[in-house]
Amino acid sequence: MRTNVTESKRERIGIYGGTFDPIHYGHLRVAAAICDAFTLDQFFFVPAFVPPHKRDRQISAPYHRYAMVVLATLNQSAIAHAKMVALTIELEAPARPYTIETLQRLQQIHPHADLFFVMGADSFAEVHLWREHERLLTEYNIIVATRPPAAQVSAQHLSPKCQSHVIDLRGSRRPDLAAITEPKVFLTDYVAVEIAATQVREAVRTGQPIDGFVPSDVARYIATYDLYRD
Repeated sequence: MRTNVTESKRERIGIYGGTFDPIHYGHLRVAAAICDAFTLDQFFFVPAFVPPHKRDRQISAPYHRYAMVVLATLNQSAIAHAKMVALTIELEAPARPYTIETLQRLQQIHPHADLFFVMGADSFAEVHLWREHERLLTEYNIIVATRPPAAQVSAQHLSPKCQSHVIDLRGSRRPDLAAITEPKVFLTDYVAVEIAATQVREAVRTGQPIDGFVPSDVARYIATYDLYRD
């Protein structure tokens, strides 16, 4: 992160990657809390075409997942001050599925912005298996969204170089961004929401209501296109 006087007004952009199969209130509440804590100007949801680590799993069609993210963010003013939008950047480049590549492209599109990539605790536990993970963790701001209690989350699986970039904000502490002069990995626990996409899919499959899991527009979309029935 660059924070000198001439760059004090740099835009801050959050990027939340994932399958979003489907997007749910857990995703949205995490996004809203992070937008608030990090005073983000924009927040991008980036549905993956097919994540490299999920190629052996059955995933809904990419544009179904994208459409649900669009619907979920239509009433964005009700969940966060930052402008929330869905991007097709990974859907349009299925041959370039890696996060480091996506962030490089977004930095080229937004050269005067500081990027903050959001990942969950499960992804963070496996991040050392990701393509060019040391570059990812040392050249970009990473926000790890854990759900309390999250004492088990640690950075011991990372190299000393990567560990030196970790800042623990758990306990709902806010970052002092003005005092940070290089990219960091922020461990956060702003939202304690026990919702998983697997729960939503299972509820649909067994005929249970999903209103408490997803926005109403997303629930209608799932019913209209008969998703998650098999």
